[in-house]
Amino acid sequence: MNVMASELKRFRAEKDGVFARDPHSPLTADQRRSFHGLAYFDENPALMIHAGIDREVDPEEVRMGTSSGEEQVYHRYGLVRFQVDDQAAQLTLYSSEDSNELFVPFRDATSGHETYGAGRYLEVEAHGDHVTIDFNYAYNPNCAYDSAWSCPLPPVENWLKVPIRAGEKIFTGHEATS
Repeated sequence: MNVMASELKRFRAEKDGVFARDPHSPLTADQRRSFHGLAYFDENPALMIHAGIDREVDPEEVRMGTSSGEEQVYHRYGLVRFQVDDQAAQLTLYSSEDSNELFVPFRDATSGHETYGAGRYLEVEAHGDHVTIDFNYAYNPNCAYDSAWSCPLPPVENWLKVPIRAGEKIFTGHEATS
């Protein structure tokens, strides 16, 4: 097993442990009692994207709607262009005032079928004008487990037409609306 695969496997095992035992887990107490781990796609090295960041974007506020009908404010940080199975794709990276990490909410062709319908998230760090987006770490927002959580919804500019078969799959222990 290579180092990246073992790191991903360890990360997923730790996350499953937190979900199963931590009282601050997004799972309800009932869900934790019957929880046996999250469902994941197999690691896909082709979906670890190393790309330049196009900073020529409108940095104005982006108000993202949330699953509870509120709004959260972000700023466009940059645009990343990449290929998935020889198809062009692009994502906008967002920044917020309270984090050094960049927020990458997205939907893709698996949303609502293989993955949570409202989309998934990643956090990444820019390294100068480059970034690594590792979709193997894509995760469901907390509202995928319990609709009492309020989660930002990916803006239309981050709805990919390509399938991203990496990261977390749909959670079957809660039929959340999307």
